[in-house]
Amino acid sequence: MTTNFDWLDYSIFITYAALILFIGLWVSRNKNGQQKSAEEYFLAGKTLPWWAIGASLIAANISAEQFIGMSGSGYTVGLAIASYEWMAAITLIIVGKYFLPIFIEKGIYTIPEFVEKRYSTNLKTILAIFWIGLYVFVNIASVLYLGALALETILDIPIVYGVIGLAFFAAAYSLYGGLASVAWTDVIQVIFLVLGGLITTYLALDTVSGGQGFFAGLETIYERTPSSFQMILDKSNPEYKNLPGIAVLVGGMWVANLYYWGFNQYIIQRTLAAKSLKESQKGILFAAILKLFIPLIVVIPGIAAYVITNDTELMVSLGDIGQSNVPTSAEADKAYPWLLQLLPTGLKGLAFAALSAAIVSSLASMLNSTSTIFTMDIYKPYFNPGAKDKSLVKSGRISALTALVIGAVMAPLLGGIDQAFQFIQEYTGIVSPGILAVFLLGLFYKKATNKAAIIGVILSIPIAMYFKIGSKQWIDSSLFLDLPFLHQMGLTAVLTAIIIIIMSHLQDKGSDDKKGIEINKSTFKTSSVFNIGSFAIVICLAALYAFFWK
Repeated sequence: MTTNFDWLDYSIFITYAALILFIGLWVSRNKNGQQKSAEEYFLAGKTLPWWAIGASLIAANISAEQFIGMSGSGYTVGLAIASYEWMAAITLIIVGKYFLPIFIEKGIYTIPEFVEKRYSTNLKTILAIFWIGLYVFVNIASVLYLGALALETILDIPIVYGVIGLAFFAAAYSLYGGLASVAWTDVIQVIFLVLGGLITTYLALDTVSGGQGFFAGLETIYERTPSSFQMILDKSNPEYKNLPGIAVLVGGMWVANLYYWGFNQYIIQRTLAAKSLKESQKGILFAAILKLFIPLIVVIPGIAAYVITNDTELMVSLGDIGQSNVPTSAEADKAYPWLLQLLPTGLKGLAFAALSAAIVSSLASMLNSTSTIFTMDIYKPYFNPGAKDKSLVKSGRISALTALVIGAVMAPLLGGIDQAFQFIQEYTGIVSPGILAVFLLGLFYKKATNKAAIIGVILSIPIAMYFKIGSKQWIDSSLFLDLPFLHQMGLTAVLTAIIIIIMSHLQDKGSDDKKGIEINKSTFKTSSVFNIGSFAIVICLAALYAFFWK
């Protein structure tokens, strides 16, 4: 399928690309001929204001995983997949209130660096290697693949060339400029992705309603497919294993969200680059507010595409435009790219720019964070302990390029994955529960010891794989439990935490660890703006879940 791009569409997209490259290179230039310091390259000199932090958090988060993968899940599952977005809003509030004060007080560059200060260098290195592998082989590769899939679906560009093009675009400004370049271009990227996403949603809903507009379209898809608007799925739903009922509110989804928003380097790095703790918390709050609206641009289009493709009269009215590469449940990730061909000239280019902005901003963020972890947690302590700023920045650029090349090689191998968003969540879930247990106990349980944490995080992998074997039925045996992957994550996190607590008590007889973090009443004190905004978000979410419960 080739989406009929006119000269105006190409002009809009080229303007977007040129603007991003110009801003990225302008921000990344060396002022007055001075060499960038490590703090400037990896933490933007700790100068980011709250609105840049909030925008950058959303731009880093919203990628092909959401536009392509989550729309695909919307096509198949419905609005229930939006729990990842809406529950993230509450998670962000928790991170801002309870995690950030400790991280910023410690003055860390990376999440593994916190592990070193709380536990040990050995555990820091283990987790650093975990994260680098996860970012390169799962996150970077999947973003490149999904982005290239969109290019293939929209413009008939072969997957391999799409991967190369996206990799080059992200590298063009992010490798040289570091976090400052990534964060400031993210402000522009988030404008494109929200505006383009809203336009695509509006026109999809307008098509569904026969030209009656946005709200009529919402009413139509709600009436045509009410099952797509159930937020809490029951066991009879074929997608129950992906979103197992009440577990999205009180179960394993907390593991996925707390790990991602609280202990994920390419997310938390923005908050560490704030001018101050209060500025960082305001940025977190801004991102949480934006999260409430994200399902409108990444899930609703998938549901609209489902309604359109299952309406014979609508499909006939679309003529030849809508007849090629029509998405099916087996190829749900084609839903969003398929919708783009329905847009009029000019808006196709804007929507495509939005999709590209989502892909490139996330890719640049992942590259920057991968290079930060490698440089600060592996290169500096093990290869060049006395490294100066120039060497650290050079290492950051080289390691980011290496990660990009490896991810680009891996990306085409992901072809054939159904519902890529679920794939990413599921396989990240092998390592995230153990890491989450280590961090939560490290933050709030002063008795947790280094040896216990190492044993716990290592044992968390076979525990997770035990559940994975059962759910995938790789071995036909009653010894393995077949559980939804959110249940797997929840149980793995709980069992890992229990192991760490027991081992800590056996080692130190219940006494506080010497590296335990001291917490007092003022540690978690937040401003009235943060408190009022947080309360409003919780009320909004309660209303949404109450309305779409069944």
